[in-house]
Amino acid sequence: MSVEHPTLPPVRLPADAELARDALAAPLLAHAVRLARWAGPDTRVDAGGELVDEQLPEAVALLGLSTDEDGEMLAGDAWRLAVDTGLVDVEDGIEGEDGETEDTPGRAAPGENLALLTAGSPQDVLALWLDGFDAVFADAVAPVLDDLDAVLGEDGGIDFDALDWDPEVEADFLEGVLGNLYLLTVSEGGAGEGPVPLPALAASMVVPDDMGEPTDDVLEQVSDAMMRLDEQFRLLEPIGLVEYQPVDEALMAEEGEEPVPPVDEEDVTRYGMVRLTPLGLYGVRARMLEAGVDAPAVGDLAEKGADALLDGIAGYPEAAAREETAAWLAGRDALGAARELLHAARGADAGSPLRRLHCQQTLSLVGAEAEPAVREVLDDAELGGLARVWLAERGAADVPAPPESMIFWLAIDTIAAQLDADGDLEELQELVEGLTGRHSGFFETAWRVEHPATAEVLEAMGRLHRDKTVAKEARKSAFKARSRSGA
Repeated sequence: MSVEHPTLPPVRLPADAELARDALAAPLLAHAVRLARWAGPDTRVDAGGELVDEQLPEAVALLGLSTDEDGEMLAGDAWRLAVDTGLVDVEDGIEGEDGETEDTPGRAAPGENLALLTAGSPQDVLALWLDGFDAVFADAVAPVLDDLDAVLGEDGGIDFDALDWDPEVEADFLEGVLGNLYLLTVSEGGAGEGPVPLPALAASMVVPDDMGEPTDDVLEQVSDAMMRLDEQFRLLEPIGLVEYQPVDEALMAEEGEEPVPPVDEEDVTRYGMVRLTPLGLYGVRARMLEAGVDAPAVGDLAEKGADALLDGIAGYPEAAAREETAAWLAGRDALGAARELLHAARGADAGSPLRRLHCQQTLSLVGAEAEPAVREVLDDAELGGLARVWLAERGAADVPAPPESMIFWLAIDTIAAQLDADGDLEELQELVEGLTGRHSGFFETAWRVEHPATAEVLEAMGRLHRDKTVAKEARKSAFKARSRSGA
């Protein structure tokens, strides 16, 4: 009876047009666009495609960064992003040999992708932004070269072994951090739209789940992870991925010094706070999908059939499921949608009870126009009970009384659906105890019900019922059901 649900809860994302506006407003991309429009025949670059030193002051002034002490660095970052995303095409300069000849500067010009920002669709803009996110992500996991001479190999290249740096490990760590932040954002009871303390995020990657009190070694690892994440989030914020409140510099100490303790030890905000923006949720989800992770979004199922809808929302939280079904119903003929839903709800597979539950809930959103379709299945063995409940809840007239076999089949089906939905334990106990209380001799009849989940449901009722005598009766009935079916 166990049903596999999506790995992650569904995320609610703004429309592509709104996300595209956010992308264009991201400071780093906005600067890259301005530099791309400025680039022309007189824009000179070095052998690596970087702006030559003489060009930097003009680029800094263009971006309004002349009074910023990091102006040249920020302009350089924006230029590299413009090149990486195809907003600028460069003809690299030629480097002099052994210093005997002067370097020959290359030239730059607006790239083909620049036109996409004005003539392209929102999807084109978002695709370009994702390229930018990839480039910034690569920068964020790159090694910090404090002493370049110390890590140069004999061939003049960087000796990565001397850096004690593994690119895959670094990338996997940041991917994991962003994945945890995403999960905290989209999960019910998680951070939601609020920020997450940096120590908690670092600990989620370092502290083993089964560890009680972290050891000093683990706490040191958490501290190291925080400092690395502080640098990485500072890089990721300008592309619009996160909103980040950095670690208070007063808490950082040089090697051999003691850090300044926080004024209020309970004030975790001084240790850094981060949240994914809507654009960040879009970007992290895109990377997850590319990696094969099941990361649904509300609205994904709107254009699909009723079978995909009922299966797809099986693991959704209640609010997200209602939002998804409302989007699916929008623009559809009510009566046709009701018939399609009822047809998709049939079946004896493991997921069918939950499909029928979601079908009933979705039909409640259709309203009275669904009644003809519902009445058509009153004699259906699998849907007749559902149909009677739906009609009775709407106060419909002339609802035929169900035969006893249908009542018990619906009871088993309903509990099976609730078990697969991982609903509230107390509500499920009340459902179980209410059924056994209303029907004397419930288990004597229930074990004979021709439903594929009968034995499992009766076993579950034995675990859930708080009356030990009734619970024992349920377990005996489960044994009978298994013996009858030969399972």
